[in-house]
Amino acid sequence: MAAPVKRWSCVGKRWVLAYIDGGSRHGRGAAIGFTSRRKRGQSSVAQQPLITAQKSRKGEHEWEAVVGLEIHAQISSNSKLFSGSQVHFAAPPNSLVSFFDASLPGTLPVLNRRCVEAAVMTGLALNCRINKKSLFDRKHYFYADLPAGYQITQQRLPIAVNGSLAYSVCVGKKPSQVSTKTVRIKQIQLEQDSGKSLHDEPRSQTLIDLNRAGVGLLEVVLEPDMSCGEEAASAVRELQLILQALGTSQANMAEGQLRVDANISVHHPGEPLGVRTEVKNLNSARFLAKAIDFEIERQIHELENGRKILNETRSFDYKLGCTMPMRDKEGKQDYRFMPEPNLPPLLLHDTASLPPGADPQQVINIDWIRERLPELPSETREKLIQQYGMLPEHSFALLNEVGLLEFFQNVIKETRAEPKKVTSWVLNIFLGFLKQQNLTVNESPVTPSALAELLNLLDRKAISSSAAKQVMDVKRGNPRAINKLMGLVRKATLSRADPTVIKKILERKLSS
Repeated sequence: MAAPVKRWSCVGKRWVLAYIDGGSRHGRGAAIGFTSRRKRGQSSVAQQPLITAQKSRKGEHEWEAVVGLEIHAQISSNSKLFSGSQVHFAAPPNSLVSFFDASLPGTLPVLNRRCVEAAVMTGLALNCRINKKSLFDRKHYFYADLPAGYQITQQRLPIAVNGSLAYSVCVGKKPSQVSTKTVRIKQIQLEQDSGKSLHDEPRSQTLIDLNRAGVGLLEVVLEPDMSCGEEAASAVRELQLILQALGTSQANMAEGQLRVDANISVHHPGEPLGVRTEVKNLNSARFLAKAIDFEIERQIHELENGRKILNETRSFDYKLGCTMPMRDKEGKQDYRFMPEPNLPPLLLHDTASLPPGADPQQVINIDWIRERLPELPSETREKLIQQYGMLPEHSFALLNEVGLLEFFQNVIKETRAEPKKVTSWVLNIFLGFLKQQNLTVNESPVTPSALAELLNLLDRKAISSSAAKQVMDVKRGNPRAINKLMGLVRKATLSRADPTVIKKILERKLSS
């Protein structure tokens, strides 16, 4: 039998050298390193069972990882941050570009009120202090997709500071073993997005699309309070839900509306923090977790072998499952920050400081926005638990899938079945049906009314549980036939047919 192999694994907040059953396929004494030779899609944290105990072994070292995030969320607005150009995903290239977006001489920025309100609303929801006076700055760097040669941002005095984000992370094998953690928010700032560089490798050329140039962004900077990829991914998912609940961002990561940069370093407990690297432009929570865990393993491996960590920017190759060097990390001096001369300070007011007779269209009242904050995801989950006796993990599942909570609530309104049974059907049968068909909730051919009727029949024992599940069994035919089938059952029910007749109708149609 082959000797156990070694792999770094996160235990609590410590990264320790764990021993894993390598099996004969690795050969005797083979070690799995940090390289990209792992199977595609395999997580950088070992999936095999750990043989190690909590007690330290001879030669075992402990490391602590430190992870901070910079999250860029595209603001839901009809126009860009400083111009009147429309914002629309997948528009024809360079079709939504104003003179200001192209940085033509003589053009000046005009601040979008909607973007400011979105920043204030997000800051309040994240327990931030809203600065009544904030400033805009120029951040210089030279890329082809940034026509002006600088980005307008808020470096010195951002719009919101000193907030916090509570998120939940699984601490055991069971979904019910959940721990709530909090990460500090350093600041939230308004800034412009850049354009897009489209690399045409066969022709050895790069094409520029400026549709995205100047779109308003919220940059949320999280303090380095996290220690592994799972924590970072959980925090990003919670922020995504909050932004969607507020309506300040659609936060669709697949469309680039939420992008994450991760800053990662490792050190021995009790020692100063190590040199950090930054992994740029992660557009998936799953890839974010994989990139962070791989980078932690890579840094530990480098230090264990006497090499140094470079302060650099890296990218994540999701096909290989590893990070790759991009360039040296820029410092503040490289960006040559300077005040934006074409924008005055941004002044906000509360009810106490509101100028008498001020035009509501010309001022932004922080208290007015605070009073209109919608229900946040944490409050919604608590309400679901209290109202329906739902397990915490079920409340998370309902909110994590876009449109699923609304679907669940509509089914509840139209059925007499117990909430526990409705929850089970929505999360297990209905959600499983959607995943097998690769559909979203909004694309589902099964309506809330149809599922409610099915549950009503089941509740009255007009049909058996197995027959009801067969209706949702997508393997038996076209999923669009479900609504037709429910229409037949509805007619039989309205005609007050005997339950055995209804059962025969259903069974005959299912067998055909």
